[in-house]
Amino acid sequence: MVADDASSAGDAGDVDDAGDVDAAELLARAGFDADASVLTERQAEVLALRERGLRQSDIADRLGTSRANVSSVEASARDNVERAKETVAFAEALSAPVRVEIPEGTDLYDAPKRVYDACDEAGVKVSQTAPDLMKTIGERAGDAVYGREVRERLLVTVAADGRIRVR
Repeated sequence: MVADDASSAGDAGDVDDAGDVDAAELLARAGFDADASVLTERQAEVLALRERGLRQSDIADRLGTSRANVSSVEASARDNVERAKETVAFAEALSAPVRVEIPEGTDLYDAPKRVYDACDEAGVKVSQTAPDLMKTIGERAGDAVYGREVRERLLVTVAADGRIRVR
């Protein structure tokens, strides 16, 4: 959650002489590279300022624009971040040594055995107990699981190091 008060800004290196958050310093310290990022510099700047507690209206004043424009830039930035996360999840799923489809209508109690069997076949160790694995799958599946019922097809992938992803 973003605080309303800029006084909750992180370290002193984030703040300029006037007590304001220095967006350029934040981006530099975080290693932001506009050429390698899915975010524009403006989007990164707005996110950095929001994460340091500035309100959209304060950011708009600083940037010489409207609060509505800042809101739009922030929404686009957050959408781009979510798309980047989804892209990474997709790439990891493609390269994961274990991929298990859990069909719609499956009882969630049956999912751990399917995952364990596929992991055994691939020589990948899963460090979660069956109840923990069911909980992980259920939580990461979101609305695709209701109670014990898998309501939408799931793809459970397990990386070589045992990390589990649910898509």
